[in-house]
Amino acid sequence: MPPFTPTSREICLLGALFIGLLYFSATFPRHSGSVTDLIRTSPHVVEDTLDVQPLTLETQYTLQALNPPFRWGLGQVPETKIVAHVPGWTIFDRLYILNGTIYIVSDSPQDVPERKYMISTAAFIENGPEAEARRIPTDKEMRVISSDEARRLFGSEAERLDGVSWLANDPKQFITHYYHWSAELFFGFWRTYSSLDPIIPPSGETSLPAPRRLIFSHLDAANWRDYAAMNQWVLRSSFPSITTEFMDDWKERAALGRVFVFDRVVLGDRAAAMNGEMYLRTQRTAANAFSLPGSVNWWTTIRNNVVGFSSLDENAGAMSVAGVITKPVITYISRQGWNRRMLIQADHDRLVSELYRLRDTYGYEVNVVEMDKLTRIEQFSLAARTTIMLGVHGNGLTALLWMRPTPRSTVMEFFFPGGFAHDYEYTTRALGMVHYGFWGDRYFTRPDVPPVAYPEGFQGNEIPLDGALVAELCHERLTLAEEADD
Repeated sequence: MPPFTPTSREICLLGALFIGLLYFSATFPRHSGSVTDLIRTSPHVVEDTLDVQPLTLETQYTLQALNPPFRWGLGQVPETKIVAHVPGWTIFDRLYILNGTIYIVSDSPQDVPERKYMISTAAFIENGPEAEARRIPTDKEMRVISSDEARRLFGSEAERLDGVSWLANDPKQFITHYYHWSAELFFGFWRTYSSLDPIIPPSGETSLPAPRRLIFSHLDAANWRDYAAMNQWVLRSSFPSITTEFMDDWKERAALGRVFVFDRVVLGDRAAAMNGEMYLRTQRTAANAFSLPGSVNWWTTIRNNVVGFSSLDENAGAMSVAGVITKPVITYISRQGWNRRMLIQADHDRLVSELYRLRDTYGYEVNVVEMDKLTRIEQFSLAARTTIMLGVHGNGLTALLWMRPTPRSTVMEFFFPGGFAHDYEYTTRALGMVHYGFWGDRYFTRPDVPPVAYPEGFQGNEIPLDGALVAELCHERLTLAEEADD
């Protein structure tokens, strides 16, 4: 092969390149530091001090898809992850839905909890073996499938339901009741979800993102609010940005014939929770969730939002959680105007007289109220300041959710002798407060509580009570060491 001889044009180009290198090496600033320093200090490098247009909703989303599908292409369908589970309450990552059916994708089905502990058919809760059989879930409600089967069913992508969702698989049976909404459904959802942040401090601050949507797959939009409009207050003040979806929305997604996948979802099911050991002990569906890890301050996040939203003065609401000093507040929630489950009138009058005697003798603040006569703001604000709450078993005692838990915080509940229900007793203890039940001239507390019973007279208007004994116990609770609240 003859030797390579460059042309005249190639020699000229090479010479021009060489001269250019000599010129730039002479004019480029000298620097004795490292290469990193050289790059950072060079006048030829653009620094972050440039006037950059601030990020807005428009600029943020101009050049990207708003909600791209979750694609796996030719690869394996990503498996569902069960993040946390107790009967009736389960947190999933990558939970799929198609045609209204929930799909758990898992190549280890033996590690997936039995279906009846996660979901039901959402039939009404009724007694008897036939009613129980109607609640047992089928493949219509939930299926557990392998990743191979998922690929055949789902194809190569799914539409994302991004962020955190709460999915309530309950009928309307209990949801329109303030207690069952706030102290069972909402209580259970938040206790389950907050288990992912077991170090929530007394301030209630949490690293958990707020849920983006609350879905009721078996409930229409007209049947979730209670008659006193408390349910929507609790929801909107807890999570101002949350959206709600209902059975029509669920059916619309199913009718699309497309696969959807939840980024993360908390699934709650009342009937499934009834299979749990803690429910069998307490008859409270949220009780199962307390088997999960959690902070002692778990409820403070919700309480601060709800009470802070309702605050009228500096000593109410979230400020009380921070330790604002207030004098003891006794609030008696009367049912004497309800014509159902009332004290004997003379015993009511004696109780009020004894409470006012405490006020006049010790300077306690005493409130005798009928909750339905107060505005919602007044109800939440009063509950937030209350140290001791008293009343006959009934919906008004749901206000205990908004009390500030301290060693002196107490709930006293009046029953017809021989009767007992766990509703407010369990809820009080779950919040770290003390509960006393009264039967006329005697009282009881944990661990010596009676079995659940609804004797004749339980719902009646002749409930006896020793008002002097109630006042004596109030004073005893309020004379605990003052530093106990700090």
